Amino acid sequence: MKKIKLSFNSLIYFGLVVCPLLIFSCSSNDKSDDEDAKVVSQTPVTVTQIADTILADYIDLNATSVTLQKNYVKSNANGYLQETNLLPGQNVTKGELLFTIKTKEAQSIGNSIAKLDTSFKFSGLNKIKATQSGYISQLSHHAGDYIADGDPLAVISDRSSFVFIMQLPYELKRYVKTGQNVKLTLPGGKAINGLVKSFMPTVDTVAQTQGVVIKINNTDQIPENLVAKARIIKASKNHAFTLPKAAILANETQTEFWVMKLINATTAVKVVIKEGIISDEQVEILSPKFTSNDKIILTGNYGLPDTAKIKIVAP
Repeated sequence: MKKIKLSFNSLIYFGLVVCPLLIFSCSSNDKSDDEDAKVVSQTPVTVTQIADTILADYIDLNATSVTLQKNYVKSNANGYLQETNLLPGQNVTKGELLFTIKTKEAQSIGNSIAKLDTSFKFSGLNKIKATQSGYISQLSHHAGDYIADGDPLAVISDRSSFVFIMQLPYELKRYVKTGQNVKLTLPGGKAINGLVKSFMPTVDTVAQTQGVVIKINNTDQIPENLVAKARIIKASKNHAFTLPKAAILANETQTEFWVMKLINATTAVKVVIKEGIISDEQVEILSPKFTSNDKIILTGNYGLPDTAKIKIVAP
């Protein structure tokens, strides 16, 4: 085995030249790794700011269209229904002739009597007229049918009594008053204005809801049994300082809420907040008082620690 001998000059050269190069190379690699790690740890986020808006807390309830007053047209004799031109949905006026009934006696012997004595005017016809204006919502018989005295012939719905009945949970009754304006949204998105007229005197046993009569001023003919959405305002504020819902974070039990606020261009900290009115998209911030210059993380905030390194990106 050969022994390698290093001279004194060789040792000096190794110590002065080679070792510094190795140390510099290692320190450069460590510094590069630290910078890469620092860049990787920055979470891309978008930011928003506090806004002064009009905010309302509301609840949407079902309201069904009904006609409160209906006139039931009935037969006043036993006989045969003569020709009629009535159709379901047809408008009628008070005093208009609806049906003509020929009694069964007139049907059987009326012609014979007329042949024996032409001066004897015997028709055996009973005329039934409308007692109120409205539209035919139900038609039970047609021409030629035999009907008995008291049989239902038709139903006239009074348009002036057309309303929506809103089913209001009794615990929310304090938010609805007589004479209050209510916004109704029909299927398809059309909105109409309504006015609370009265409350039904009973409450549903199972659902514990009370019917609320909402009167509308609408010229369009709306069918019965149409379900609309009635919006009840529980609270409102003209100047509410709000943030988008996406900016609000919460714990698992929904007992603590916070936002991530930027303290500089690359650092965000956790700030506990107190919520006020909550709408579909916005949340009122009661405390702390943010300024218009404060930047709050909007997206990318989920899972961030109390102090987090972030990178602002375009939305």
